[in-house]
Amino acid sequence: MQELQETLQETLEETIDGVEFKSLVSHGDDRGFFREIIRDSDPFFTGGFKQWSHSSMAKNTVKAWHYHHLQTDWWYIGLGLIQVVLIDNREDSPTKGKKLDFKLCGQDENQGLQAVVKIPPGVLHGCKVLSDSAHLFYITSEEYDSSDEGRIPFNALDIHKWGDERLLIVADNDKKAFVPKAELKK
Repeated sequence: MQELQETLQETLEETIDGVEFKSLVSHGDDRGFFREIIRDSDPFFTGGFKQWSHSSMAKNTVKAWHYHHLQTDWWYIGLGLIQVVLIDNREDSPTKGKKLDFKLCGQDENQGLQAVVKIPPGVLHGCKVLSDSAHLFYITSEEYDSSDEGRIPFNALDIHKWGDERLLIVADNDKKAFVPKAELKK
């Protein structure tokens, strides 16, 4: 547990402006465990939410690069292990161009962070499933609106490579670019 906290602290020290983490604590016994994820009163969870979604993904699935002008995401892995990569793509950000690369996990704290990560508008986000499968639960500040979700092809950025493309599972939408019509909140 101490090693997990140190890893989380290192990630926090090198974070992107507006990206926040909430470290999670599990209370386990012979029945399993209980883990509180988010409270309405959490400082990083202002404004409530409009949608809660669940994505079940197979090994080597890559979902990238997505961004929003209006929507904030809060990601949590309930089962499995994923690599998360965030890149600050906001022109007016003090951390523009900064990249965070870390792992989120559901069970084995020695594999990755057991945390919720807040991804603000304008931050490119992507993930790759490292375990046999993974379950990503995410809350969004807005209801899904295709005019707000931008995409850059998963393999278009020289800043990050997801691995051998022949082994990756990638949806057609993640192979295309799309610039949304919505505008960034000021």
